[in-house]
Amino acid sequence: MCRMTVTLSDVAREAGVSLATASRAINGSSNRTVRPELRDKVLAAAHRLRYSPDANAQAMARGRTTALGLVVHDIADPYFSMIVSGVTAAAERAGLMVTLASTDRDPERELAFVDLMQRQRARAIIVAGGRTDDADANTTLADALAEYSSHGGGVAVVGQALLGVDTVTIENEASTSELATKLHGLGYRRFAILAGPQGHLTARARFNGFRDGLAALGVTIDDARVVHCAFTRDGGFEGMSELVSRGLISAGGAGPVDAVFAVNDVMAVGAMAAARAAGLSVPGDVGIAGFDDIITLRDITPSLTTIRLPLADIGALVTELALSPARAEPRIVPVDGEVIVRDSTPRRG
Repeated sequence: MCRMTVTLSDVAREAGVSLATASRAINGSSNRTVRPELRDKVLAAAHRLRYSPDANAQAMARGRTTALGLVVHDIADPYFSMIVSGVTAAAERAGLMVTLASTDRDPERELAFVDLMQRQRARAIIVAGGRTDDADANTTLADALAEYSSHGGGVAVVGQALLGVDTVTIENEASTSELATKLHGLGYRRFAILAGPQGHLTARARFNGFRDGLAALGVTIDDARVVHCAFTRDGGFEGMSELVSRGLISAGGAGPVDAVFAVNDVMAVGAMAAARAAGLSVPGDVGIAGFDDIITLRDITPSLTTIRLPLADIGALVTELALSPARAEPRIVPVDGEVIVRDSTPRRG
C-alpha cells in the first residue's frame, strides 16, 4: 500500500492556520515572524502528520540558501587548496555547503560564477586570489559583488583591497623584505628573482619587497637577473632554465648568482627541478627560496626556505568576514608572513 505524501497544505489544515502561516512557522521568513503559540501548533501538526520540510523551500523562504560560493584561481595549486580547507571547515561549522569554482585566472569565469551564485541565492561569496593591474576587470568584478551584496549576500576577499568589500590582505612586501634581509645575513649577495607574470599584483608586491629589502642593504638586482614567468611550477622550471642558459648560475656557486627567490613556492619547486635537470646542486651551487609554505614542501628535498602563511586560518578568517553583518566601510584585515629558513639556503662561508 502506497503512503501518500504529506504536504504543507495538509499541515496548515491540521493546525487550523493559513498556508502562509504554516510556511513561515516551518520554513522561516526573511521579513515576517509567527507568534510562538501559532508556531507551536504548526510544529505539533507537522509532527503528528510526519511532515518532512523541503530544505530548499526553507532556505528560499529565508531569502538565502545554505550555499557558500568560493572562487579560486587554481585548485591544483596547494596555496589555494589550503585556503579552501579553511573555508570549508568554517562553512561546515556555520551549517553551510561550499560551492567551488576554479577559474584559471579568467575574469570572465569569475563574473559568471558570481552571477550563478546570485541567481541561486547563495548565502555568501568568497573570492581568493591576487588581482591583476587590469582596472576594467577589477571594476567589473567590484560592481558584480556590490550588486550581489545589495541583495543581502555576504562577500569577502583574500588578496588586494581593490573590490570595495571586506578583505584579508597579505603583507607581501614586508615579508619579502624580511626574507631578503635574512638571506643577506646568511651570506648571500648575488641574487636573481623569478618574478611571476607581469601585471599580477601579488607577484609584483613580492618582487618589490624583496628588491627594496636588498636595496636597503646596498645590494641591487639588474634586469638581466629578473625573469617573468607563469605563477606555476612549470613557470618556475622555465624561469630557472632561462637563468641557467644565460650563464648566471654555475657549478660551485661561482657564477653571477648565488641565490634565487621565486615569488611563490610552486615556482620554487619548479626551479629546484630545473637546477637538478641542468646538473646543478641545491644548495651546493645555488640557494633557492619561495613564498607561502605550502603543505607539499614536506616532501621536498632539500627543505625549502620560504615565508610561511597561515593559509587554513586565512580561509577561516575570510569566511568569518563573509558571514558577519555588513558594515558601512569594508574591513581590511592584514596577515603577516613568517620567514622560515631551511636547508635550501644554508649559511654561506
